[in-house]
Amino acid sequence: MMEQVKQSGLILQSIGGFYYVETADAVYECKARGVFRKEHIIPLSGDRVTITVQADGTGILEDILPRRNSLVRPPIANVDCLAIVTSVAEPKPNLQLVDKLIAIAENAAIEPIVVITKSDLDDTAQLESIYRGAGFRLFVVTNTSEISAAELKAFLQGKVTAFTGNSGVGKSSLLNLIDASLCRETGEISKKLGRGRHTTRSVVLLPLSGGGYLADTPGFSALDMERTQPIDKDALFDCFREFQPYFGKCRFTGCSHVHEPDCAIRTAVETGEISRSRYESYVAMHEEAKLRKPWESI
Repeated sequence: MMEQVKQSGLILQSIGGFYYVETADAVYECKARGVFRKEHIIPLSGDRVTITVQADGTGILEDILPRRNSLVRPPIANVDCLAIVTSVAEPKPNLQLVDKLIAIAENAAIEPIVVITKSDLDDTAQLESIYRGAGFRLFVVTNTSEISAAELKAFLQGKVTAFTGNSGVGKSSLLNLIDASLCRETGEISKKLGRGRHTTRSVVLLPLSGGGYLADTPGFSALDMERTQPIDKDALFDCFREFQPYFGKCRFTGCSHVHEPDCAIRTAVETGEISRSRYESYVAMHEEAKLRKPWESI
């Protein structure tokens, strides 16, 4: 009888109570120990785990290592980077949505990056000024030129990255530019992980050819993230990184930065040190958070 062997690995996907764990030598179909259900712990794609490989080649999920971060919808753990995709035209950029997604990433301790697509259709200078000025890493691509995506592709190596953005901004075209094998990988991994046997909207991690993973999040939208990752109004200030140099410089302790006099943030907006569109997003999010009832948080 073959001896059971413990290995460490990464959950690529969960489907119908099965967890597909990539280790150094293979991908194993695993069932979780009953203690997870008893303690209401749900393993997620992106979790680093230990498994016991059994004689029949399947595995038992034994432990989940501590998570650095996680998202509710899409359900994924240990995300290095949230790529927020917006087109410069067709459709026009929705800056408030971009800023909400950035804030969600900041609140979850995930690095946000901004990717501007369809740069051949309009001038991207204003968007670049807003987001580079606020301190974010930004990439500009055309959606037709692989060369334009080279810098982004290099940045993603070795990271677990989730992509989000409005429909129509060209996420699928962008992913194909980053790694043309992703379409093939999606099909192959779907077969390997049993998508033919289960109907799923779960997250699957797709390996990049140069290292790292992209999260395929079927059926999930930017709106899902917005609804399921609410940010408390008192935490919102920390989700706007360009506000940080002005901390403690307002006239009133506990300044909301919305209507109080002698507010350092509002002054910085008037002098152009902080983007007006970013500040307007903050105010809108602050007002939404004030109106949100406790039971509306998921």
